[in-house]
Amino acid sequence: MTNLHFPLHSLREGHWFKLICGASFQHLPAVRNLTLAYTLAGADCIDVAADPAVIAAAQAALEVAGELASEAQRRGFGFKGLPWLMVSLNDGEDPHFRKAEFDPTQCPADCPRPCEKICPADAIAFHLPGNNSGVIDSRCYGCGRCIPVCPYNLIYARSYVSTPDAIARQVLPTGIDAVEIHTQVGRKADFERLWGALAPNLHRLKLIAVSCPDDEGLIEYLRSLYELMEPLPIPLVWQTDGRPMSGDIGAGTTHAAIKLGQKVLSAGLPGYVQLAGGTNSHTVIKLKAVGLLNPILGYGEEDMGTQGCGDGGNFPVPSDSPMSVPCPMPDAHIAGVAYGSYARVLLSPVLDLLETTPMNEDCPSPPDNQTAMNARLEDNLDLLWQAVAYAHSLVSQLKLPQFSSNLRL
Repeated sequence: MTNLHFPLHSLREGHWFKLICGASFQHLPAVRNLTLAYTLAGADCIDVAADPAVIAAAQAALEVAGELASEAQRRGFGFKGLPWLMVSLNDGEDPHFRKAEFDPTQCPADCPRPCEKICPADAIAFHLPGNNSGVIDSRCYGCGRCIPVCPYNLIYARSYVSTPDAIARQVLPTGIDAVEIHTQVGRKADFERLWGALAPNLHRLKLIAVSCPDDEGLIEYLRSLYELMEPLPIPLVWQTDGRPMSGDIGAGTTHAAIKLGQKVLSAGLPGYVQLAGGTNSHTVIKLKAVGLLNPILGYGEEDMGTQGCGDGGNFPVPSDSPMSVPCPMPDAHIAGVAYGSYARVLLSPVLDLLETTPMNEDCPSPPDNQTAMNARLEDNLDLLWQAVAYAHSLVSQLKLPQFSSNLRL
């Protein structure tokens, strides 16, 4: 039922779709449901926080997706196989690796609470059960929109950095498929420390990604990182982080993502270039308009042979790898797009409804301690396929014409 080749095909053909659940997002029911819906819609990669509990939630969803694959295909959705599970790490302070924090007892009673209204993750609430208020830590993914709108400057960010020893002991043994390192220009020494923990474990992985925002000296910095990492036994993706965590704000946020993608792609770095940071429903349209999206999408077997990588050198392939993956040349197209805040908000109407809707009649009764906040999509099939349809509306922008749009809901 699953096709282990399809994520690699997607990278090479230029229709790689990655769901970003959030490097700091630890709300387990949401991670599970997002993973399930986007997997059945045809996602190639699911990117989650480097938290064993979050990883386990995503893996549980992938198992369920395997059981529902035939039905998803019957309905015309884009499932081709299970996506790769990726975790995000950071080598220093980074907006993706932080949480908002404040003391709600310091909030004036007459405050209009703009923080609560602006939060895209519903991570700020007042008068919760148990007399709790403030930031719901597991829901917060660090977008920072609440900080400048607080009229009393009470909100601040709490940042954290991935530690190499913890990653090697707690994260890599969980069975993940890929790792993404978030870095910034000028942090080569920090990157090297984190890489030191990853390099001996590359045999466990299928892909490595590096995410970096734009800055002066970006291309030179990325080249220095490649020189540090080579030779690589697995494919490399450069994630161009245009305008972090902004895709749900408006259509215009995608311009920064595309501009940075063009910059990195034109540099001819060995590896694949994937957009992120401000991506939304307008991204593929803009990519087509500027000629950066592969106009011929397919899964042809005839072009699956071994080819060179970058400047013509051979790309090493692990002995257990099902195929070789050549890196694109400088004039190639964007390899794919990662969607974060927009992809999550797109499904929020269904996931919000899930919390207040009864399960299927034939589902076993939940344990006494299971609340609406722990609702699982597979326990309400009507809402499940609605969620998959929403997810498919985004995934299919990259995947068409392979995937049929004749959906039977």
